[in-house]
Amino acid sequence: MTLHQGLTLPVVRDDDSSATGTRSANFPGRYWLATANGAVYSCGDAPFYGSLVTLGITPSKPIVGIAATPDNKGYWLVASDGGLFAFGPGASFYGSMGGKPLNKSVVGMAVDPTGGYYEVASDGGIFSFGTPFHGSTGCLSLNQPIVAMVVSPDTTTVGTGTACGFTTPQAPGGYRFVASDGGVFSFGNAVFAGSLGGQGVTDVVGIAGS
Repeated sequence: MTLHQGLTLPVVRDDDSSATGTRSANFPGRYWLATANGAVYSCGDAPFYGSLVTLGITPSKPIVGIAATPDNKGYWLVASDGGLFAFGPGASFYGSMGGKPLNKSVVGMAVDPTGGYYEVASDGGIFSFGTPFHGSTGCLSLNQPIVAMVVSPDTTTVGTGTACGFTTPQAPGGYRFVASDGGVFSFGNAVFAGSLGGQGVTDVVGIAGS
C-alpha cells in the first residue's frame, strides 16, 4: 500500500475500504487509520493492536474517529452513538455514551495527555471519561454543527467558566472545539485566540494546535 508522498510503508490492515480517521504517534513513521466499520490500518512501524473487524464485531453505528494513547501503546475507536472501543495495553476503558440517549450524534473524540478521553457531539455536548469536564455548548443553539475538538496540552489547574451543565471546579486541563463555520469554543485553560465565526466560512472540518 502506498501512502504519504509516494513512500511505500509496511501496513498491517483489515480487509476494508475508505479511511475515516487518522491519528499519528508521537514520532515519525507511525500512525493508524480507521474506517467506518471499525477496521484499523497500522502504517509504518506502528504496532497493530486489533480492530472491530478482527474481533468479528459489527458496530451498530459507524466509527467516526480514532485516537492514540499518549504513550502510543494503544488506541480508541469511537462510534457516532458514543460507543467506545479500546485496543492495546495503554488504552484503558473509562466508559462511553454507547447505549445512552444523545441529543446529537458524536462526531469525534480527543485524549487528555494525563489520562482519559472526551467524546464530542455535533451540538457541542462534551462527555468526559477519566478526565475533568470543563464545559460544553450542549444547552446552546449553534449556528452550525461542531465537527472536531482538541485538548490543550497545558495541564495546569484552573477554574472553569460558565458552561452548560456541571463543571469540575479548579480542574487541570482544557479543550476547544470548532463548528463547521469556524466558530471556536474554549473551555478550561484552552485560551481563545479567535475564530472564523460570522466570516462566511462554511466548510471547516477540524482544529489542531496548542
